[in-house]
Amino acid sequence: MATILCVDDDESISLLLAETLKQAGHEPLNAANVPEALALLARGSIDLIISDYRMPGNTGLDLLAHLEREGIDTPVIMMTGYASIEHAVASIKAGAVDYITKPVRAAQLELAVDQALELVRLRRENAALKREIMEARSERQIIGESQAIRRALQSAASAAPTRATVLLQGESGTGKELFARAIHELSDRREKPFIKLNCAALPEGLVESALFGHERGAFTGALKRVEGAFERAHGGTLLLDEISEMRLDLQAKLLRVLQEQEFERVGGTSPIRVDVRVVATTNRDLAAEAAAGRFRQDLFFRLSVIPVRIPPLRERLDDIPVLAHRFALRAAADASKDVAGISAEALALLQRHEWPGNVRELQHVIERAVILSSDPILQARSLDQDTFKSGRPAAPVALVSTNGATHGSASGTLPDGVVLTSLSLDDAEEVLIAKALEVTGQNRTRAAGLLGISVRTLRYKLNGPPAAASEAADD
Repeated sequence: MATILCVDDDESISLLLAETLKQAGHEPLNAANVPEALALLARGSIDLIISDYRMPGNTGLDLLAHLEREGIDTPVIMMTGYASIEHAVASIKAGAVDYITKPVRAAQLELAVDQALELVRLRRENAALKREIMEARSERQIIGESQAIRRALQSAASAAPTRATVLLQGESGTGKELFARAIHELSDRREKPFIKLNCAALPEGLVESALFGHERGAFTGALKRVEGAFERAHGGTLLLDEISEMRLDLQAKLLRVLQEQEFERVGGTSPIRVDVRVVATTNRDLAAEAAAGRFRQDLFFRLSVIPVRIPPLRERLDDIPVLAHRFALRAAADASKDVAGISAEALALLQRHEWPGNVRELQHVIERAVILSSDPILQARSLDQDTFKSGRPAAPVALVSTNGATHGSASGTLPDGVVLTSLSLDDAEEVLIAKALEVTGQNRTRAAGLLGISVRTLRYKLNGPPAAASEAADD
């Protein structure tokens, strides 16, 4: 049932409209002129207006003009006894959704009303979807006012309107994917696809197919043609996450696609042209990797047209209060709990921690505290004390040579220190990996986070190049 306002100076027409609308299950309201109609509009919700084209004083076109000035989006069906193309065109141009002529037939009126109400429904659904999209985008907002994050945001904003490839470099958990999405949404490609491909999460044999797609019969199990990430991202943005984990032979093919915007599917012979903007991320120093021969230098130069460094959380401690409050409110809403804020003591504890897992670790700590706490204001006691070690700074990492002389120390995040018996980088790497696994109870994911490398890289260092089957089992 809809509330429909009928505006006509002819009482007999108004009665006929009211009776027809009642029989169709709607609630009619009658007004003899435009001022009466505006008074009824001001009182309550009106779903639809049926207005006469010609009336003494203000006309139906005057009513449409008033609705437009006031920003009222109630649809209007224009009605007149003077059928003409000119009237119809004038009404539609002025904003009417439909046009019917007198004498009004019941079937004609019901059809026009049903179509107009369907338009109302679609408008409301569209508005609701837009609100959901805006809410989803706000959830992905990059939060922070520190100088370090502002520099990164400024670089991303400058890069967004261009077609240049962007290389986002930063530790795990710093929010590199958020920056990639921000670049996409600030560009003229925002309405096109945003496709993400994690180069470290795919088995070795499937990376090429995931990038470029494959034809039916290209390999065992290829039962149909499949589009790759580049095809799916046509017109939009392709995020290549953890690009440093890509095989060297595939790096050469990727370089060609970036240069030519053209590729062939696995098993295919026809070139496919695409328009794709590439954003790549890495948690390594890609320049050093290229210099060491572990990454193609020409691809590094092609990817880093605009390099953006994402600062770790320990370099933006001033942003922790606003981040923590956002995470607390979101977790409270998800858990249907009443959390109003975080105590000053808890915030001070959060700001003393070095956050090896960066923003992701902070988010998990706050979510856990919200779920387990019964306080409306999160207290320091609600935070996981194993994470903070009562707020004490992490022990230094002592570098000890074979003759026992200490060569220096650096701030670390592993407890109880790490003692090295040589200055060999390979030995130091082995000791640090062993210590990280010990601290995390042999949890490879957490150990990789402490070491600032990917799980795939850690697995490689422990076992050598993994077979595809063992990778899948471990994942």
